[in-house]
Amino acid sequence: MECVVYGKRADRSETVECQVEDEDCQLVLKRLRGLGEGEFGWVRLVDPSEHELVQLAEELGLHPLAVEDAVHAHQRPKRERFGDVLAVALKTLWYVEEESAVETGEMMLFAGPRYLLTVRHGTVDPCPEAARRLGADPDMPHLGSLAALHAVLDVIVDAYSDAAARVRSALNRLEDQVFSTARVDHTERIYSLKREVREFRDAVQPLVPVLNGLLSGLGREDHPPEIVPYFRDVADHLHRTDIEVRTLDELLNSVLDAQQARVGTWQNDDMRRISAWAAIFAVPTMVAGVYGMNFEHMPELGWTYGYPLAVCLMAGASGALYRAFRRNGWL
Repeated sequence: MECVVYGKRADRSETVECQVEDEDCQLVLKRLRGLGEGEFGWVRLVDPSEHELVQLAEELGLHPLAVEDAVHAHQRPKRERFGDVLAVALKTLWYVEEESAVETGEMMLFAGPRYLLTVRHGTVDPCPEAARRLGADPDMPHLGSLAALHAVLDVIVDAYSDAAARVRSALNRLEDQVFSTARVDHTERIYSLKREVREFRDAVQPLVPVLNGLLSGLGREDHPPEIVPYFRDVADHLHRTDIEVRTLDELLNSVLDAQQARVGTWQNDDMRRISAWAAIFAVPTMVAGVYGMNFEHMPELGWTYGYPLAVCLMAGASGALYRAFRRNGWL
């Protein structure tokens, strides 16, 4: 557990940032109770137990349903308001280059009047980068807990954009391989990438109306008007990523259709080759079959040059068919 205090004290101009790591909930709550005017606390939890979160919830005024969602995770991106507490659920997402896979985690964010509580489930932690961005702009911490909420959303949405760019690169490489001269079936890889894009889409698309609703709510509620452009910028970035994910999904469908068409073409080529060779071998088979019937009275049976003539006929007819098939691209 970590608690960071941001704000500006009346007697000092610099930003105050105090951390309490690996301490119990009572120490964190004491830190939050001691906040001065213009300060807010940012409490960060990773895979908390229900008991741990309930202790904080009683002090912070969190709804029991919100606590249940934060503990058990597996929530669809959503936005809810419980009194003066704004709750946002969303997915963290990153691209693993070695496995060509999209990995996801989850976060619940609770923004109250004097605090931001983040509950993380998953490997990647956007909070350190969000804290760096929050500290880099001296005007942001003075906008309250919504400034920290914006910083976390900004980092997560930027990670979406980065993952989309990496998936686009993987798709471009896959397209080059599909349309190469090598006869390799990439259907399994295409379906694997489609599965990753679908997981990507499930994280991004539901978040679009959540951010839009959050943005419209900031305009109606009693919040600093300076914070609105920051959330609008995040919403714009998310909208671009959403369009990119939809485009990737459509391109994968096109690549899959192209791969299936190429497989069908390869099968047609194979069938033509088989048919051509069958036709070539049919001629000597027919001639040999006729002269292998051993009737007593057959033309050329007693002729000295009958056998060489039959062999030359079979070879000539087969050669003519082979040349014709080669000219037409069947062989």
